[in-house]
Amino acid sequence: MNEDVIENMRSRMERCRRLASLITDKKAMEVVVLDLRQTPAFTDFFLLCSGQNQRQVHAIADAVEEALRAAKVRPNHVEGYDRGDWVLMDFFSFIVHVFTPQTREFYSLERLWGDAERIEVSDEPPKGS
Repeated sequence: MNEDVIENMRSRMERCRRLASLITDKKAMEVVVLDLRQTPAFTDFFLLCSGQNQRQVHAIADAVEEALRAAKVRPNHVEGYDRGDWVLMDFFSFIVHVFTPQTREFYSLERLWGDAERIEVSDEPPKGS
């Protein structure tokens, strides 16, 4: 694998980690990154989290979009924002899923993608936040 490809993969993983930290600041719960690169998936990473209610799901999704817009990264596609129980934000190489707890339990993406490497993220905001 050439060095540019490896560096690109590292930067996508780092972007997911930074987003995970950002959404933790927005009180997202059960934040996890699924590394799908070794699976037959259509993307490299899923970033999953839950908000306590639809208002918080919107706040988390808005924070993700705002942070990435500042980095000149826009989603290819956004689904579910109007309903607010599952917002899917497709950024090609990674997809952000923001759920209400009930919807996350119902769809259980972690179980469906059980062969993916699971990267736990602390629900505690970073010190100094």
